[in-house]
Amino acid sequence: MIFSLNGKIVLVTGGTGSFGKKFVEKVLKYDVKKVIVFSRDELKQYEMAQEYKDPRIRFFIGDVRDKERLYRAFDGVDYVVHAAAMKQVPACEYNPFEAVKTNIYGAQNIIEAAIDRGVKRVVALSTDKAAAPINLYGATKLASDKLFVAANSYVGGKETRFAVVRYGNVVGSRGSVVPFFKKMAATGKLPITDERMTRFWITLDQGVRFVIDSLAKMKGGEIFVPKIPSMKVVDLAKAISTEAEIEIIGIRPGEKLHETMITEDDARHTVEFDDYYVITPEFPWCPQEYLKHGRILPEGFKYTSDTNTKWLTVEELRKLVEEV
Repeated sequence: MIFSLNGKIVLVTGGTGSFGKKFVEKVLKYDVKKVIVFSRDELKQYEMAQEYKDPRIRFFIGDVRDKERLYRAFDGVDYVVHAAAMKQVPACEYNPFEAVKTNIYGAQNIIEAAIDRGVKRVVALSTDKAAAPINLYGATKLASDKLFVAANSYVGGKETRFAVVRYGNVVGSRGSVVPFFKKMAATGKLPITDERMTRFWITLDQGVRFVIDSLAKMKGGEIFVPKIPSMKVVDLAKAISTEAEIEIIGIRPGEKLHETMITEDDARHTVEFDDYYVITPEFPWCPQEYLKHGRILPEGFKYTSDTNTKWLTVEELRKLVEEV
């Protein structure tokens, strides 16, 4: 099937979030029939409606925990991008079952509604925290990833296909470190948990483009991982303020020193392309095209933020921060 957004109905869950708003902005540049913004917050939907006055946008109040509401929302939808999640690490640690209900039960609800409503393609957003997770947020997203990959096993004769996109920290997204550092710079101190800490870094625009590209490429069951640069958190602090004092406060509960996007075990069934990796499903129906056209990774390979070959300098980080 030749992929095209033109003439299609696209739905994004968590559509009023940072990713959702940018995704809607990008998708409206295509000749789509309709874009449905599915989210829980009526105020954010109202504010977004004032900003995007396009007759092709529809706003749908709902929660991914509510399967019946998803059945109604998915009626006639061609493609779904699942961005809704409970993602603040401390909130997930203190409210664990709430994270389970949204990130795991919600994922299964998306899967069942998509199959029963005849949605053609679903891409679910993941996170680097889902690889070798140490916090509850990462654990719930790993479970979600497993659900979406395995969902391709029981679609039967239907067209519905599921894939996952996994990437790192998004520059300037809601709740991210950039707006926090900008606020703290005014106090003259920037709190750093550990001066050795590294993170993967991607812009919102790059993240949205990668999701749309993955929606086009997907066969079903893949986890797409972009090749993106790493940065040192201490360099980010320097990029935001050269005058503020850096204060080392220690690693918080559930926080890693370095992030992982492909573990050594996952790398054994991962293929490499010029700009991205594809973690292929360990099922008999694994799309063979990836194994034919991609490069097999060497034994012992892992994709972590501290062993990355691409790094952002302080100057490059400063430019990115200024654009936020």
